[in-house]
Amino acid sequence: MASSLWDTRAISFLGCAAQVFFVFFLFGAEYSLLTVMAYDRYVAICKPLHYGTLLGSRACVHMAAAAWGSGFLHAVLHTANTFSVPLCQGNAVDQFFCEIPQILKLACSDAYLREVGVLAVGVCFGFGCFVFIVLSYVQIFRAVLRIPSEQGRHKAFSMCLPHLAVASLFISTVMFAYLKPPSISSPSLDLLVAVLYSVVPPAVNPFLCSIRNQDLQDALKKLIQSVIFQKQ
Repeated sequence: MASSLWDTRAISFLGCAAQVFFVFFLFGAEYSLLTVMAYDRYVAICKPLHYGTLLGSRACVHMAAAAWGSGFLHAVLHTANTFSVPLCQGNAVDQFFCEIPQILKLACSDAYLREVGVLAVGVCFGFGCFVFIVLSYVQIFRAVLRIPSEQGRHKAFSMCLPHLAVASLFISTVMFAYLKPPSISSPSLDLLVAVLYSVVPPAVNPFLCSIRNQDLQDALKKLIQSVIFQKQ
């Protein structure tokens, strides 16, 4: 944001390292929180009588602390590994922020393999969270389809679908960004994917997570009506 406001494309070494740290810290914490939210939906729908016991205030504090702690640990590991690699291919990062795959393109020969190993560990952790989210929603949908009333099914789906939409968008774009084969990589595609996973999910999160709020729905209806009437 500062680079855009000041119309500059230069960034210091420490500034680049700070970007990598905060990107991994915040994204790691967000992904962990999305996993915790899937568990929250699972308990609310599949074990409603045990919700207060399984997700009391102490349990919520522990899960939130674990989410932020995992994000911090990932950020430290990736930042330390990435910036301990010697760079021999210049100092121009072909991206609008300091992204690890683009930084590793500047690394000397095989020096980047250590960070690739850390990325592989991160991918395994992310895959584990992904499997947990999928299994949670399999159980949720099985429970929802057994609800006899249509109103009850609609209420359960409306509680789960915003979270599922955010999680799907975030996971799919990050996986494509970091796991796509080099043969299909191009500067324009890398830029598009980076925007999709770094800008779109945080932008739509507040909207998707509060779409069930009646005040927001009323404000949205008024906005749409005012736009339509202005065009007429």
